[in-house]
Amino acid sequence: MKVVIAGSSGLIGTALVAALRRDGHEVARLVRRKAAAPDEFAWNPARAHLDERALRGADAVVNLCGASVGRRRWTGSFKQELRDSRITPTDVLAGAVVAAGVPVLLNASGVHYYGGDTGDRVVDESSPAGSSFLATLCRDWEMATEPAATAGTRTVLLRSAAVLSRAGGLLGMLHPLYALGLGGRLGNGRQYMPWISMADEIGALVFALTHDTVSGPINVVGPAPVTNAEFSRALGRALHRPTPLVVPAFALSALVGEMAQEAILRGPRAIPTALEEAGYQFHHPTIGAALAAAVGRPGDAR
Repeated sequence: MKVVIAGSSGLIGTALVAALRRDGHEVARLVRRKAAAPDEFAWNPARAHLDERALRGADAVVNLCGASVGRRRWTGSFKQELRDSRITPTDVLAGAVVAAGVPVLLNASGVHYYGGDTGDRVVDESSPAGSSFLATLCRDWEMATEPAATAGTRTVLLRSAAVLSRAGGLLGMLHPLYALGLGGRLGNGRQYMPWISMADEIGALVFALTHDTVSGPINVVGPAPVTNAEFSRALGRALHRPTPLVVPAFALSALVGEMAQEAILRGPRAIPTALEEAGYQFHHPTIGAALAAAVGRPGDAR
């Protein structure tokens, strides 16, 4: 296949490019600067500009664009940046996919589509969107793909959880603290904390690319949901460190503001029904296995 990727320089994009090339696929990368390599093509989503050569002969487009929600405090301007960095590139790519006749579009989204107030209620791809800022963001992000889906493009919406990789993301931030014995639960610890190993994040994306039966929303989450307290204990075991601390909810709210209530102190108990029904087999079906793989301690996978 020829796969065109937007957002190829991020944590997931870098791993996806490597995996696809290992499997013998051709990868073209969209970059927001002057193209400097044969596999690069310039684009500027803010100006709706895309080098028309990029999609020639493409079998699929993967859109992983989006500013990190945890990069800084959620001011009004940053919340607008979170929207613009997702919805504008998706608008441009959906239109370009239709114009070029590309048959497949994989578009990033997030598991917080369901909101953060689901409590113990299990949610899957048939569950409705929540009403929080992140839920509304994910809903509008997904709606931007509608021109492609309406035109007959097989469109897959990747409702991903936090990807566990020592190279960055959530675990990249937590690992140094836990290694020093400064780990512990956040708030009461009863909130669910959706997760996915890096191997399964990339495995699910490649599976969706290569299986024509996969379309619409898919929860890219581990099949065994855990609470924040359970996650904290599992990470402590993987690193052989105690997890004695408790960060009170009020302290988190004071430290990071709205993001605490949206993405830290609440989380959906999401399960990957669509992926499992399509036949995907998880490499790391438990949080213990996922964390052991991420921190390099396979003996602790439990």
